[in-house]
Amino acid sequence: MAVPANTRSHNAGLVTVFIAWAVIVMAAGFAGSYMGYGGHRFAFALVIAATLFGFELFLAVQDVRARVDSALGNGAALATLFPLAAVLGYSLLVAGDWKTAAGGVLYVIIPVALLGSSHRQSAGAWQDYAAAVCLWLPVWAQWLYRVFPYPPPLTHTLTILLALTVGVTGFILVRRLDNVGYALEWRRGFGFNFAFNFLIFAAIAIPLGLKIHFLAYAPSIRRFQPLIIIGIFFFTAWPEEFLFRGVLQNLLSRTFKNEWAGLIVASIIFGFSHILHAPFPNWKYVLLACIAGFFYGRAWMKTKSIVPGVLIHGLVDSLWHVLFR
Repeated sequence: MAVPANTRSHNAGLVTVFIAWAVIVMAAGFAGSYMGYGGHRFAFALVIAATLFGFELFLAVQDVRARVDSALGNGAALATLFPLAAVLGYSLLVAGDWKTAAGGVLYVIIPVALLGSSHRQSAGAWQDYAAAVCLWLPVWAQWLYRVFPYPPPLTHTLTILLALTVGVTGFILVRRLDNVGYALEWRRGFGFNFAFNFLIFAAIAIPLGLKIHFLAYAPSIRRFQPLIIIGIFFFTAWPEEFLFRGVLQNLLSRTFKNEWAGLIVASIIFGFSHILHAPFPNWKYVLLACIAGFFYGRAWMKTKSIVPGVLIHGLVDSLWHVLFR
């Protein structure tokens, strides 16, 4: 599971990432105001979303991550206070529902506690898989959505951001799982892996999707909305590639001691994670998602970075949103 020998890397700087973060947050604020949201509740919800989004981006900056690791040292579990503060702050300032907040607190504590208990074991311990299930199941079943009821346009975003924050805290800061590839970087070979896996997947998925009537070609320029496209990359592709490739495929490859076995099993699990989409059971979606997961996972396997997979995943979902029904 070694990182590719060629380590020449272009890493995103903190200033660049901060500007991108600020622009996206301001755009979200203007969009919320345009939709009629305002007042202190919306402001607090936006601040919490922006803070969690900052955690997603800034921890992917190499220099920031090194400083955080150095500052936390052996007390990495203290990072759990960050998502806990977000859950409790939201409940106090926005929702006012302490019963729901208790569920959110448990969602934060349980995976991190499991990972903390396995820090001396080799990657692939049962606690690693249990923590991944605890992260994924409440989101998949939409139980975690109840923690963030307001405003409705931010419910999904806040849920995903909390899940990602807990996952990064647990697997990267506490468990220190290596080769996750959670970094905003660009190395030689990324471009080829992005282009190759995207084009091969598109050559398979588009004809197959049309044939089985999962896809219908219906392009619409009105569906090309920049904020939605940005959301696809940061709140769908990035979190899913972290969990299914950087964590799950990573662990499975170690358990099976075979990267291809890890890739295939992770791709099947990724496919079946889409079965709840209407109409249930959505076997067509499962089939295409298994194929997609294989090519996203192949990109991670070849680069040991989630970045190429995020770009493929985000582009696939964006083109689907704009060009197909």
